[in-house]
Amino acid sequence: MLIRKLLTLAVLAAAAAVAISPASAQKREFSFAYDQPKQSGYGIGAALFDKKLQELSKGTMSINQYPGAQLGTEAQTMQKVQTGDIDFVMLSTANASTAQPESGVFSIHFIFRDEAHAIKVLGDAKVIAAMRELYAAKIKGAHMLGLGSQGLRHMYGKKPVEKVADLKGIKMRVQATVTEDTTFPAYGAQVVHMPFGEVYTALQTGVVDMAENGINNYLVNKHYEPAPVLSLTEHEANNAALFVSDKVWSSLNDEQKKWVQAAADEVSKNEPAAAFKLEHEALAKLEKMGVKVVKNVDKSGFSQISKPIQDKLAQDLGPHAVKVLGLVRGVQ
Repeated sequence: MLIRKLLTLAVLAAAAAVAISPASAQKREFSFAYDQPKQSGYGIGAALFDKKLQELSKGTMSINQYPGAQLGTEAQTMQKVQTGDIDFVMLSTANASTAQPESGVFSIHFIFRDEAHAIKVLGDAKVIAAMRELYAAKIKGAHMLGLGSQGLRHMYGKKPVEKVADLKGIKMRVQATVTEDTTFPAYGAQVVHMPFGEVYTALQTGVVDMAENGINNYLVNKHYEPAPVLSLTEHEANNAALFVSDKVWSSLNDEQKKWVQAAADEVSKNEPAAAFKLEHEALAKLEKMGVKVVKNVDKSGFSQISKPIQDKLAQDLGPHAVKVLGLVRGVQ
C-alpha cells in the first residue's frame, strides 16, 4: 500500500514537472509596433519575423503586432523602444533620423536606381552592417537588427506633377529629415512636417497641397480621397529599419539572440521584394478605382537639382552617412 502511494506521488510530481517545464515557463511574447496598417510592408515584415522566430524557438518566442500607430507615431515608438517600453519597432529610416540624423542618408533623392537596385541594397550584408554602425554611434537603449522597405516614394495631391516646375510654391508634407528639408525647397516646394496620421486631414483641409509616400500606403490609408492624382516620381526609397530594445536584447541568452537575429535577417532578405509586389498590386487597384496616375514624369529636372547635392548632404550628415552612400552606389 505504501509503495503504491509512493508511486502515485512520484507520477504526480513528474506530471507537475512537465507542466512547469523550462520550455513552457520561458515562453515569451514581445510587442512589435509600426505606424502603418497590417496590409503594408511593415505588416509583411512583422509576419516574416514572427514566423521565423516561432520556428527557431519552437514556439517559445513570438510577437504581438501593434499596427496603425497604436503605440504612437514613428518618432514616439523610436523613443519607446529606446526606453524599453516597446520590444521591437519597425519604422522608416527617415523618421529614425529623429534619434540619429545620419539615418537621413537613405532619404537622399535618386540614389536608388530602380526597384531591383533598392531590393539588392536592403539585403546587402555590407550595407546592413554599415547601417548598424551608423545607428550604434548615436542611439542608446536600442539597436538595429535589419532593414526593410515600403517601395519607392511618389508625390500625390489634387494636381499632377509632370516636371519639377510643378512643385513651385507647393506646400509638401515631408518626413522630418535634413535631406528632405534641403531637397524639396531646391525643387521650389515649401516643406511641412507632421505625423503620418495627420496627413489625410491636412490634405483634405488644405494645410498641405501634396504629400509623398509609397503607393500601397497611399492606397490603404485612403489618401487618394483628398489627393486623387498620383504622380510616379520615384524620387526616394521608402526604407525601413527594425530595432530591438536593449532591455529585451540583454535579457536573451546567446542562443535566443541568434534566433532573433535570424528572424530579422529573414525580414532583410524577403520583405523588400514582397513590399514591391504589394506596390504593383496597389497601383493596379488604384487605376481600377479611377485614380489618375501620372506615369511619364519628366525626372530630368529633379535629377539635375538633386544629384549635385547628394555628396554634400551625406558629408553634412556625417562619416557614417558618407560610407553608406558609397556602399549604396556600389551595389550592382
